[in-house]
Amino acid sequence: MTLEASVNGEPFVYRLKDVVKIREKGGNRFELHIPCFSIEPGQFIAIVGESGCGKSTLLDMLGLVLKPTRCRDFLFFDPRKRGAVDIMGAGESKLADIRKASIGYVLQTGGLFPFLNVRDNIQLPCRINELVDYKDYVNKVVSQLRIDGHMDKKPQHLSGGQRQRAAIARALAHKPFVVLADEPTAAVDKLTADDILKQFKSLTQELGVTLLMVTHDLKLVENVVDRMFTFRIEPVEEQHTRSFCFEMER
Repeated sequence: MTLEASVNGEPFVYRLKDVVKIREKGGNRFELHIPCFSIEPGQFIAIVGESGCGKSTLLDMLGLVLKPTRCRDFLFFDPRKRGAVDIMGAGESKLADIRKASIGYVLQTGGLFPFLNVRDNIQLPCRINELVDYKDYVNKVVSQLRIDGHMDKKPQHLSGGQRQRAAIARALAHKPFVVLADEPTAAVDKLTADDILKQFKSLTQELGVTLLMVTHDLKLVENVVDRMFTFRIEPVEEQHTRSFCFEMER
């Protein structure tokens, strides 16, 4: 289903309305509520919250690997089709195609393959998407992240900061529409985290990529992001049920 990708005339990357995700484990029930969430292209968004509040669940939904339990709207703009995709109505093959071509992902520990060197790790999304003439672009990204002298090394021979920079380069290599970053600086010291974040923001702005970063560290992001969202806990009458409402913006 393709729709006009705008809200009140404004373009968007994601548009979520009245989204609910319910998960159960060990007799406990978890509910994540998202009344309204709309992100414009090119923005740097921080999603801030403590462990267990639903950050990873939200990121998995935005990464199109989890579908909501129910919702009014869950739309993602597909730049290749120049229209919005109704995620609830899309099949797995369609979602896999969007994930492959339009979304980049940075894990907390980098997620680099240990059996590949840095160059092959970074270029992997380009090969998966069968891109051509990508090497000059990738080399530019690598140079700006200051890891061009480490391309022939295996990930285990890099420092924590270098691994995260390589993971960022890999997430950007295939020119995705949006990059999702899950605590990308949690495994490094504060000075390195600040440096990585500045480089990450500068690159995504230059490339016109929308960046959504999940973190528990409010002070790290509060002065550099365009918008910031967090969570509030709401009481639920059902026993063993926790409900988190994702709607507050600072």
